[in-house]
Amino acid sequence: ADHLVIAGHDGGTGASPLSSIQGAGIPWEIGLAETQQALLDSDLRTRVILQTDGQMRTGRDVVIAAVLGADEVGISTAPLIATGCIMMRVCHLNTCPVGVATQDPELRARFSGKPEHVVKYLFMVAEEARGLMASLGVKRFGDMVGSTELLIPDAEVDHWKSRSLDLRPLLAIPGKAIDAPRGHVSGDAKQTIIGASFDERELIPAAKAAIESGESVRIESRVTNIDLAVGGRLSNALVRARGPEGLPENTIDIALTGSAGQSCGAWLAPGVTISVAGDVNDYAGKGLSGGVLAVAPAAKAFAAGYRAERNVIAGNVALYGATRGKAFFRGLAGERFAVRNSGALAVVEGIGEHGCEYMTGGAVVVLGSTGRNFAAGMSGGIACIWDPEDTFESYCNQQMVELEPVHPDGNSFLHNLIAEHAERTGSTVAAGLLDRWDEAVEEFTVVVPPGFRAAIAHTEPPAKARTVNLA
Repeated sequence: ADHLVIAGHDGGTGASPLSSIQGAGIPWEIGLAETQQALLDSDLRTRVILQTDGQMRTGRDVVIAAVLGADEVGISTAPLIATGCIMMRVCHLNTCPVGVATQDPELRARFSGKPEHVVKYLFMVAEEARGLMASLGVKRFGDMVGSTELLIPDAEVDHWKSRSLDLRPLLAIPGKAIDAPRGHVSGDAKQTIIGASFDERELIPAAKAAIESGESVRIESRVTNIDLAVGGRLSNALVRARGPEGLPENTIDIALTGSAGQSCGAWLAPGVTISVAGDVNDYAGKGLSGGVLAVAPAAKAFAAGYRAERNVIAGNVALYGATRGKAFFRGLAGERFAVRNSGALAVVEGIGEHGCEYMTGGAVVVLGSTGRNFAAGMSGGIACIWDPEDTFESYCNQQMVELEPVHPDGNSFLHNLIAEHAERTGSTVAAGLLDRWDEAVEEFTVVVPPGFRAAIAHTEPPAKARTVNLA
């Protein structure tokens, strides 16, 4: 990485659960100091930019962060306060009374903030930091980055909670780094992968005929976990050559074996299909833009009695920000599945916590269990959960959604999507449901935001034809 962010426990969105706001994370000072020391000890400090955040409010906070090793600081809550935020902690409910975090026209009309308010606040922070730097005899901000000798524990603080704490380890500098630069050095070697990416080596040359003339191509290759964003550069080349509509589905058919690195299938364009026999890391299908991603275990795994529906096949945050296209996962996916999905169709056989968070469109079918806080902030789209044990309700955040059985009009859509999942991944779970469909469809629970249903009801016919109505 070229840029590391140490986010402290004090910061974060007002949409977070109160338990997370009060009980999750540790102070940024600890994380920043330990990161700084680890990078110095590894001779890597000059190659990366360190940023920290978490209720940075004053110039003093900025100076302390710099002394502990931060090249940059992030300030978010205080500028929001400057523009009128009163910290009602309803950012996710669309009911912000001062119009800061809402799409309601009446509430937005109450917004009184101006850019000048933020500018004035930041100037005051900078002026205070400048004064402290002058008192320390520091001319430039970069000169005090990592200069922990400028900080000493305050012996006069006498609080029962701090009496047993020894803060000196936070200020320690590895012996080998005493005379070394302690901050980022512009132009120093970065942490980059040497050589062409997987797309540039394998996919783009093999797909040349499809990109240039629309011919169907089949590409087979092995992928490893150092191959990042597989399909991303290919999609870029395709869209540059043929426009955002790309090519007909499955024109570029890519079959991969192995364990794909992060962001496999990111921004996949229409016409590109990636099938992975193995597994994928975090952010699979990130920003999916019309392509198809199908992931299933390698065939040899089943020889030893492997059960895909009980094993993880995709990492966290799959389909983050997807806009259209399809994704199929024969197995479990991690946390935050389909966060901010706005149009993609997906089938998965179980997910972790916070699934479909902030979703605004598309459809997600889960043929298994979900973690807690499902559908938090979900304002659009449809989710359909296979819930034969009738336990899903306790895992769903129902502040913005309702739970219903499958509507007769949505029966065929759900059946066809599960059938495609079975065809593309060989899922035995999907096949079993299809074999007893009339009975199985009664075991599904549909998650739908009331506002989304109302929007569908008032949509003009041409646009309505593109919607999904399961409830």
